[in-house]
Amino acid sequence: MRVMMTAIGFAVAGATAANAQERPTLYSGGPIITMEGETPHQAEAVVTQGGVIRFVGPRTQAETRFGGELDRVELNGRTMLPGLIDAHSHFGMALMQAGGVNLGSPPVGPVSDVAGLIATIRSHIERQSIPAGSWVVGWNYDQSQLAEARHVTRTELDAAFPDHRIVMLHVSMHGAVLNGAALTASGISAATADIPGGVIGRDADGEPNGLLMETAMFSAMAHLPQPTMEQRLAALEAAQAAYFAQGYTHAREGAAQMADIRFLTSEGARARLRIDMSIEALFTELPTLLANPVQPFGEWRDHVKLQGVKFILDGSPQARTAYFSRPYRHGGPNGERDWHGTPIVDQATFNALAAQAHGAGLQLFMHANGDAAIDMAVTGLEALGIRAADNRRPVVIHSQFQRLDQLPRYAAIGVGPSYFTNHTFFWGDVHVDNVGEAMASGISPLVAARAAGLHVSNHSDYPVTALDTRFMLWSAMARTSRSGRVIGTDQRVDAYAALQALTTGPAWQLFEEDRKGRISEGLLADFVILDRNPLETPVDAIRSISVVATIKDGVTVHGGLSRD
Repeated sequence: MRVMMTAIGFAVAGATAANAQERPTLYSGGPIITMEGETPHQAEAVVTQGGVIRFVGPRTQAETRFGGELDRVELNGRTMLPGLIDAHSHFGMALMQAGGVNLGSPPVGPVSDVAGLIATIRSHIERQSIPAGSWVVGWNYDQSQLAEARHVTRTELDAAFPDHRIVMLHVSMHGAVLNGAALTASGISAATADIPGGVIGRDADGEPNGLLMETAMFSAMAHLPQPTMEQRLAALEAAQAAYFAQGYTHAREGAAQMADIRFLTSEGARARLRIDMSIEALFTELPTLLANPVQPFGEWRDHVKLQGVKFILDGSPQARTAYFSRPYRHGGPNGERDWHGTPIVDQATFNALAAQAHGAGLQLFMHANGDAAIDMAVTGLEALGIRAADNRRPVVIHSQFQRLDQLPRYAAIGVGPSYFTNHTFFWGDVHVDNVGEAMASGISPLVAARAAGLHVSNHSDYPVTALDTRFMLWSAMARTSRSGRVIGTDQRVDAYAALQALTTGPAWQLFEEDRKGRISEGLLADFVILDRNPLETPVDAIRSISVVATIKDGVTVHGGLSRD
């Protein structure tokens, strides 16, 4: 990964040269948690200049070294941390959600039953004056949180909305429910053959019942109207503002198709992006990118970097499409028996595609939720001969239902797992019902992975769960479900470890540890300022911590503090 490390050095040097005349700024007057080392360390003062950290240490030394030239920012007891790094989300979805309707259940949205869901869609159509024949897209649909505890059917949607094309995207983003008009527009009928790696839900007579999962859903989504370049640009400012408001200074697009890649690397988007953005290209786009690269992998262009290639090996555990070595307790999403979930690609196909990407020197990212999918990821990486000493840093996204015997294999290869502890709250009870308490309790095993020497991160998978960084901290520490059940007591971490999974962990996974993730001389002046110190806040109060300010390259991009 020499290309990546060269790009790191260039970016820091560039930030310095661009602002060489800027006056130095002194931050002091509150806890400054540097995230240096495995135990908490606090500094008294930080000085930045030219978008880079110039000094970390005692305030008197800072004042002596920089003299009367200092601008001063008083923290007033608030807590300063390095800017948070998004370990996995889908920034492009933030550009797509404008104009859609939120079908989530509390605390995400207003829907609690089928009647309420239909009423919410109807109100949205009326409020937006959406004409007949148009598409209506709902987000965050989750059948597991409906009072009926089942999927809405095509028949129900057709009765309520005969004149619109209704698509309800499952909260997992691995499925959807469509009405008849949307199915017809997507080319799906009783005559449509089952799609490998996917599920087309059917009634007893073979007619599609509206439920599409995995590759079947992806095929249908290709027919949705796509926003124009102008519409994407208009949404970009609000999207990055949403990340900044959560303390993020680095965002991710975690499964980019060519339209996303071309947009985010375009001159228009790069001119507007102030947040750092790393992109994982979906594996289906690899041939196009290798033949006609829009931008070299591993290099920063303004605030944008093509990071690597993303493979999707299985589906979603709450949607019962994740791939397990043991069957689900209640069968598949369409009543399938002895159902283990379904891999998106087979082992041989994954091995061949991974070898192509690896041979091109690209970093590998793999979506794997179930333990059988994790086995696929590890088996493919072992077939490539990757060892930890090679420093290739493959990342298994989610790594949720990981068996403890898989951790040594991760360590031998040098895998960085990116976990998803929010699942313990939103679907912890669902997982216990689907796979049993023993397997559910091992979800996102941060403690065990850290003990194995792995560099771990934690993510929101936005829009699957909200961009709420304090909720993520809390879920890693509490692991408490909607019903109050603790999901894996022995995998709860303390506040410092939870913060590492939002700072130093993802920085390492992205080959960015020499640029960000810590407060240290020479690194980027990326900070988040909180109203309370997470290291001293009771677990139950972690969620109520507020982001006071976010600072990117020394510039305040959200909130703010007084400057003398």
